[in-house]
Amino acid sequence: MPFGRVEMEENRIRFVVRATAGSESLSALCREFGISRPTGRKWRDRYRACGCVSGLKEQSRRPHRSPRRSAAKLEQQVIKLRKRYGWGARKLTTLLANDGVHCPSTTAHRILKRNGLVVARPPRHEAVGRFERARPNELWQMDGKGELKSADGGCEPLSIIDDHSRYAVGLYALKHFRSKDVWASLLEAFERAGLPEAMLMDRGAQWYSAHSARGLTALTVRLIKQGIQVIHGRVRHPQTQGKVERFHGTIEAAVAHNGGARRVADWGRWLDEFRQEYNEVRPHEALDMKTPASRWSRSERAYQAEPEEWEYASGAEVRRINGAGCLWAQGRHWFVSEALAGEQVALERLPLETMVVRYRHMYVREIDLATGKTKLWVRPAEADGLGLDLGRPTGSRGQAQTAHSATEPAPDGAKNQN
Repeated sequence: MPFGRVEMEENRIRFVVRATAGSESLSALCREFGISRPTGRKWRDRYRACGCVSGLKEQSRRPHRSPRRSAAKLEQQVIKLRKRYGWGARKLTTLLANDGVHCPSTTAHRILKRNGLVVARPPRHEAVGRFERARPNELWQMDGKGELKSADGGCEPLSIIDDHSRYAVGLYALKHFRSKDVWASLLEAFERAGLPEAMLMDRGAQWYSAHSARGLTALTVRLIKQGIQVIHGRVRHPQTQGKVERFHGTIEAAVAHNGGARRVADWGRWLDEFRQEYNEVRPHEALDMKTPASRWSRSERAYQAEPEEWEYASGAEVRRINGAGCLWAQGRHWFVSEALAGEQVALERLPLETMVVRYRHMYVREIDLATGKTKLWVRPAEADGLGLDLGRPTGSRGQAQTAHSATEPAPDGAKNQN
C-alpha cells in the first residue's frame, strides 16, 4: 500500500515497529508497505542508530558537500567588490582576472544571487549597432549632467567624453552652469588633454543660440578659433549624444550605490574620484571589458592661447564686427551676430543689391541693401546636426539650406552705434 503524504511519518513508524520485532520477513513487510528493500533497511537502521522514532522524520536532501560551490574566499571577494562598486558579474570577474583570480561570470552571478545582491531591472532595448570614431580625440561629446543634490545644495556637472574610447576627458562640478564656467572647464581640459578635432553637443544655451547665425555663441566661436569642428545634435534626439548620456546614467548608478557627496563642497572631489575609477578601473562592455584609459591617449594638437587671425583671400573686403555684433558698410551699421564681436569677416557683393557676410568658410548673413534687412544664412531650428567646420569649406549642405533663412531686421539703433 503506497504511502499518502499525510500518513508518511506514521507509516514509517508502523513499519519500523514491526521490522524491529524480528517476527516478520523484511521482504514481506516492504511489499506490504509498498517500498523497496533498500528503503526499508534505511528506515530500520536509522531507528536503531538514533534510538527514537523522531529520527524517522523527512530529512533535508541537500548534500553535505557541494564540490561545485564557490570557495568561501572567492565568494567573499565577489561580495566585497560588489559592495564597493555596485557593478554586475562581468565587470567583477574582469577585476578578479586582473588580479589573477579565475572566476567565470556565471559563478559570480550565482554568488550575487545567493546573497541577495542581484536587483531585477526592467528589460532594455539594445541598440542595433554601435558607432564610434576610429581614433581617440577625433570627436568629444560634451553635455551638462543636471543637478546633483546634497544636504546644503547641489552642483551641475559638465561632462566631456571621448567618442572612440569612452574616456572621461573632463568631469567638473559647476556651481553655476554658465558660459564662462563652462569655458574655464574646457580650458583646463584642453591644456591637460590637448584639442579634439571636433566636438558634439546638444542645443544648450551655452553653446547654441536660436537667434544667431549658425547657432553661434561666444563659446562656440572660441572653439572654432582653435580649429575645432562644432557639431550640434538633432532637436529632440538625445541619442545623438548617446555616449555622454550613458555616462550620466553611470554617474546616477554610482550616486545611488554610495550616496554621493554629503555637501556641495565635496562634489568636486567625489566626481574626481568617480572619473578616475571610471577611466582606469571600471571595465567597459563596449570596449571588450577594457578600461577607457587603455584606449585613450593625449591629443597632439595643443591649445593656442593666442590663435592666429584667419587669413582671407587676397583682395577680400574684410570688416571687423563691433561689440554690438554689427559691421560698417554702405555708410551704416549692419547687424551680423553678437557671438562674432571683435572677429573679422569678409563681405561678398552680389547682384540685385545684395551682400553676404562670411566668417572664415561660413556664410552667416545676407544683407538686402534695398530693404535694409538682414537674413540668417541658415535657420538654426532646421539645421539639424549641422557641423560648423572652419578648417574646410562648408560644402553643398550649407548652400542648399539658404532657402530656409529667416528674415530679421537690423536691431533698433544699429545705425548710430560706433
